[in-house]
Amino acid sequence: MRRKWLLGLSLCACVGIVGMRGARAETSVQLGDPGLTAGIPGEGPLTMQQVQAWLSDPSNHDPLSAQLPSGLSIGKDQLFVPEDNPMTKAKVELGRQLYFDRRLSSDATVSCADCHHPDFGYAKDTQFGVGVDDQTGNRNSPVAYNRILSKEQFWDGRAATLEDQAVGPIANPIEMGNTHEVVVKFLSDHPIYRVQFEKVFGRAPNIDDVGRAIATFERALVTGDSAYDLNEPVAKMEKLILAEFDDIEEAKEEEPELYEQLMELREAAAAKPMSESAKRGQALFFGEKANCTACHVGANFSDEKYHNIGVGMEAEKPDLGRFEVTGEEKDKGAFKTPTVRNVAMTAPYMHDGSQKTLREVVEWYAKGGHPNPYLSDKIKKFEATDQEIDDLVAFMEALTGDLPQVETGRLPEPLHD
Repeated sequence: MRRKWLLGLSLCACVGIVGMRGARAETSVQLGDPGLTAGIPGEGPLTMQQVQAWLSDPSNHDPLSAQLPSGLSIGKDQLFVPEDNPMTKAKVELGRQLYFDRRLSSDATVSCADCHHPDFGYAKDTQFGVGVDDQTGNRNSPVAYNRILSKEQFWDGRAATLEDQAVGPIANPIEMGNTHEVVVKFLSDHPIYRVQFEKVFGRAPNIDDVGRAIATFERALVTGDSAYDLNEPVAKMEKLILAEFDDIEEAKEEEPELYEQLMELREAAAAKPMSESAKRGQALFFGEKANCTACHVGANFSDEKYHNIGVGMEAEKPDLGRFEVTGEEKDKGAFKTPTVRNVAMTAPYMHDGSQKTLREVVEWYAKGGHPNPYLSDKIKKFEATDQEIDDLVAFMEALTGDLPQVETGRLPEPLHD
């Protein structure tokens, strides 16, 4: 009886590291699989022959059931793919091309990727996004990964879906500086793009389908297992075992199957070990003292809500964030909680890019943010030593997982006069 009870608990606690290795349905796809984002096989600009060969494969048009990497798997109920925009490999590939194609901007110098680039963790290392004619706005570029776990987009949530978000920058005069009409004409006039839209969507290009394609590509961008994701199942399994046995060796003798599961988990974790500093930081992050999980919670370490933490509120005319969308007084200066996954790759931080390092971020929270009438009640000052700040930073660094391999250069060949 004890064996069955322990095995059942271990499988629940270990978030599928072992159990997720079984066979999947034919239409299932593991997000992060490089085959989903690696582009159409070949080298150089995409030719009509290559694209037609790709489109002729029926499997590239099968609706996909997205499966999350094991570290994100507790967020499976958060997965959001609109019913009218199912994922397919062909749609992901079309979205990939549009995402990296600078010809969608007014002067062919800016693409989605120029503010959300894989080399910078699908964000950018500038304080603000840089658009056509080197124009800048007043907000930092948010990350483009793990968007499949989120509905509302942008720092202020003004886009109800990823589809809405995807087409916004195209017509923004300080981002891509184009018009939707001009972009649709370009895509309609380009035979390689036109044939893809006709095959993927069954109609000529239109701006809504541009958004659907780019959103589908972005939903394929997820963070892989981090050191935390691989080490947490080990800690949980060890805790379960030691609650029943005097030590691990006793479990090895009495429950060899359970012991083998632990060894398998330890082997996986050894590939990305957590430092002792990161482990201390984890305890602080989840504990009452720092209480980071008041907002940074769940599979993606974000409550998907909006909070005023005081950033920028000392300005004479502060950015009022969510208030500009809702008009509700309580939303003044509130911005969406960003994910902490892969945060070590995406400096600078905060909606205004005002904080350059993770240490600055921790210090901001430790001092209780900047007092103002709309400061969130979740922001609590706490006394933190230099070591504790280092430990919290180390834990956030341990939340870094691999991003999918993405082909960035293969785009439809230029039109010829």
